Amino acid sequence: MTAPLVDIRSVSHRFGQLAVLKNVSLNIEPGSYTILLGPSGSGKTTLLSILGGFVTPSEGKVFIRGEDCTSVPPAKRPTTTVFQDYALFPHMSVGGNVGFGLRMQGVDAATRTARAREALALVGLAAAFDKKPHQLSGGQRQRVALARALVVEPAVLLLDEPLGALDLKLRRQMQDELKAIQKRVGTAFIHVTHDQEEAMALADHCVVMNDGRIEDEGPPERVYARPATRFSATFMGESTLISGTVTETKNGNITVATQIGPLSLPGKLPAGATVAVAIRPEHLVLGEAGGTVALGTAKVSDVVFQGSFKRVLAVSAQDPAMQFIAKLPAAATVQPGDIVAVSCDAGDVILLAD
Repeated sequence: MTAPLVDIRSVSHRFGQLAVLKNVSLNIEPGSYTILLGPSGSGKTTLLSILGGFVTPSEGKVFIRGEDCTSVPPAKRPTTTVFQDYALFPHMSVGGNVGFGLRMQGVDAATRTARAREALALVGLAAAFDKKPHQLSGGQRQRVALARALVVEPAVLLLDEPLGALDLKLRRQMQDELKAIQKRVGTAFIHVTHDQEEAMALADHCVVMNDGRIEDEGPPERVYARPATRFSATFMGESTLISGTVTETKNGNITVATQIGPLSLPGKLPAGATVAVAIRPEHLVLGEAGGTVALGTAKVSDVVFQGSFKRVLAVSAQDPAMQFIAKLPAAATVQPGDIVAVSCDAGDVILLAD
């Protein structure tokens, strides 16, 4: 088994009395695209800053390529960082910006120029070498920042919400380009975002953070389909959550008492266990041709057309405090005020022990 490229061991950090990271341990494999995903205040940016050497953790160690880099300054560790504001030098040409890190390393001018041109070609900006940053669009400046980071051939590239300042269309275009570039260069990328759609578009390793801890980690498909915690189920995509208590367990099935009635589900939890039943929007069925698990009836409160589908909100008739979130085909004829049966298939139910 190969050693991890990055090995974060029991890292905690405090700003004064405020604990922002709480005993975080994480391995990053070579060639992976890791997303640190979480809300504001979850600790993801602080963890990235620790990896980049801009912050020294209060406790714990960070190893990169097997070497203890915990207290190594940014310029001397095998990482580079792409910031959200790109931080390009306005008085320098694009080529000068890209070659700046090589200049700081003492690389001669001819080699700097050649490698800067190669890096710009890699990000699709070969013709921009002699331009100034102000002559480029936001997406082009983002690619210049990426080329500048990659030209020094880091072991790990750190990206701090690099797409946050871009409009939706350009952000999605840059997601595709980032993923393609990462595949070509093979460098491990660690990317901070609060956007779960961005996480699923880019990551092969998704790390969900909350309140300074790692809630869940793994391939995005697994984190989405079988989240480990209630928080992960609600932050990595939307879910309808139903709270309950296991009242019976028999032959690989359990009965869960909930506010909308008893639910018979596959599972092996003991009687008395408190659980959350999570159902993704695409797995909820509204109408008579339902799934194998009946969830009562509901009144449709809102229908939002979102291009390829309709997002439907419906209030449970059995518990008015509970709202179902469903994703239906764009051609669905459901309207606000409709009373509909709600169901799902047993195999699509996510059981989360509280």
